[in-house]
Amino acid sequence: MHHVPVKRSASYPTALLGAVLVLLGWSAIGPHDRFTWFLEVAPVLIGAPILLATYSRFPLTPLLYTLLTLHAGVLIVGGHYTYAEVPLGFWAQNAFDLARNHYDRVGHFAQGFVPAILARELLLRLTPLQAGKWLFFLVLSVCLAFSAFYELIEWWVAAATGSAAEAFLGTQGDPWDTQWDMFLALIGAATAQLFLWRLHDRQLARLPGR
Repeated sequence: MHHVPVKRSASYPTALLGAVLVLLGWSAIGPHDRFTWFLEVAPVLIGAPILLATYSRFPLTPLLYTLLTLHAGVLIVGGHYTYAEVPLGFWAQNAFDLARNHYDRVGHFAQGFVPAILARELLLRLTPLQAGKWLFFLVLSVCLAFSAFYELIEWWVAAATGSAAEAFLGTQGDPWDTQWDMFLALIGAATAQLFLWRLHDRQLARLPGR
């Protein structure tokens, strides 16, 4: 059964962009640490213009736009408070008797979950790859590489700025923080593919030109 491409509407992506801009504006007002704020929201400041510039010739699926918006929200909130000081993380810490503020764990899970759908969409649309085991494995590999590269960025920033990067690193005294970050990104990437592939495939089939 063939899906009929639907007419593309800009209203939904525009609404998502508006929500991100409002949240970004709030986040920029009196952040806990201005340098950390800039480092945390930098992916949003870089990614949003790219999405705007490519929207007319390479629109993404509504699912991916939604996930990117949610991920932007995680980054923006973390940037405002710093990851170790987000109130939601303290609430969870008290409610579940956790040893630390785990908001950064949520952020690194999202760092695998959302890029997995982005990588999956780009690979399916721009390469001969088809849905299956190889696609699943390659998406996992891309997400792990992205997570490792992000950890390298944290290292470079720490080496260049010293104690100024402590809030950006957000290790909270955990010597295994880097390994946990990459492991959670891996779990996020696998979870996204396992639970969202059907919805993603349906939306891909409905894109103009598919």
